Amino acid sequence: MNQFSNITSQLSPSGLKDKTRGDKVIWALVIVLSLISLLVVYSATNSLAYKMYKGNNAVYLFKQIVFITIGIAVVYFAHRVNYTIYSKVAKVLFFISIALLIYTLLFGVRLNEGSRWIKLPIINLTIQTSDIAKLALFMYLSRLLSKKQEVIKDFKKGFVPLMIPIVIICGFIAPANLSTALLTGATSMLLLFIGRVSFKHIALVAAAVIVPVIILISIASAYYDKQEGKMKELPALLAGGRVPTWIKRVQDFMYAKADDAPYQVQQAKIAVAKGGWLGLGPGNSEQRNFLPHPYSDYIYSIIIEEYGLLGGAFIIFIYMVFLFRSIVIFRRCPFAFGAFLALALSFTLVIQAMTNMAVNVGLFPVTGVTLPLVSMGGSSFLFTCLAIGIILSVARNVEESEGDSKQTKEVVA
Repeated sequence: MNQFSNITSQLSPSGLKDKTRGDKVIWALVIVLSLISLLVVYSATNSLAYKMYKGNNAVYLFKQIVFITIGIAVVYFAHRVNYTIYSKVAKVLFFISIALLIYTLLFGVRLNEGSRWIKLPIINLTIQTSDIAKLALFMYLSRLLSKKQEVIKDFKKGFVPLMIPIVIICGFIAPANLSTALLTGATSMLLLFIGRVSFKHIALVAAAVIVPVIILISIASAYYDKQEGKMKELPALLAGGRVPTWIKRVQDFMYAKADDAPYQVQQAKIAVAKGGWLGLGPGNSEQRNFLPHPYSDYIYSIIIEEYGLLGGAFIIFIYMVFLFRSIVIFRRCPFAFGAFLALALSFTLVIQAMTNMAVNVGLFPVTGVTLPLVSMGGSSFLFTCLAIGIILSVARNVEESEGDSKQTKEVVA
């Protein structure tokens, strides 16, 4: 009876509050973004609901509420786990993620000549294995960085062992999802720079990456017919897999006029233009009926259309505050692994968010990345929640360490 009452008290709101630790600002940002997600997804799924459920978009509202509830539960339970456990499982998870990426490339769900997803048979949920791979990579990198600080400037002992997992993961992600591979690589390089890796070594990698990017841009330029305004016929060497898609996106970004731009880019620009400074008001979007995926990849356009440029600026502000609080955790964490892990996960979420917003307003080519914690729920939403839970786990440990240190000083005094 006493055990039952103890469990009941722990699961009560006051009990959960007592067990909720970590950075309170990040907790508040999670709640705010979740509420924004509910409002915007409910509005953005209007046309999808008309196709699938005869206009009843309450179905998608309910689904999003379920995903948010599960997501916050993931954040809560992940933040209750001591983050040092993630260091212990990092290597195993890294090798599992490699196997999953290979399986996805060979047997995954194919779309637009790319294989990014695998379907879980029992729960019928499609997951993007690159989300697992990114999480595993940053855990493993943080572990390696914390162990190799004494030889971090050495090329063979410090730099090469750090680059091998980055090259492997990004190499397996790239064939189906080049944008995610580039973002993951960029985040990894940023982490290595903060982890005191020699700048000249990082510059070598940057140069090695810039070369194929320049080649891609050159090919896109060479095989674009400016008079016809379309791609020329590609040789067999360039016509396989996702290469034509990469070339087409670069060409659209470089050469397409307003009338010739991809349909989704045109509709996103219209949505942004209609929004103005204050927007059309919640639920009053017009472009949601024309814009492809207004509830995921292009949800930021809907936010600007309904809430204006001020609403869009508020979303940017939220992610900047999230990054700032993560940097505070990094500076306060006494242990290298936790500090690097919190920073790596926050970097990848914020860089993903900035990329999504840049695509929505036409600053970047089309990539297909979602807006973390805002786009309609899916496996990416849950992995985002797991990443935030791990960051809060580090923050909780920092709080407890500082509390123990303060108590010790008071006892000594």
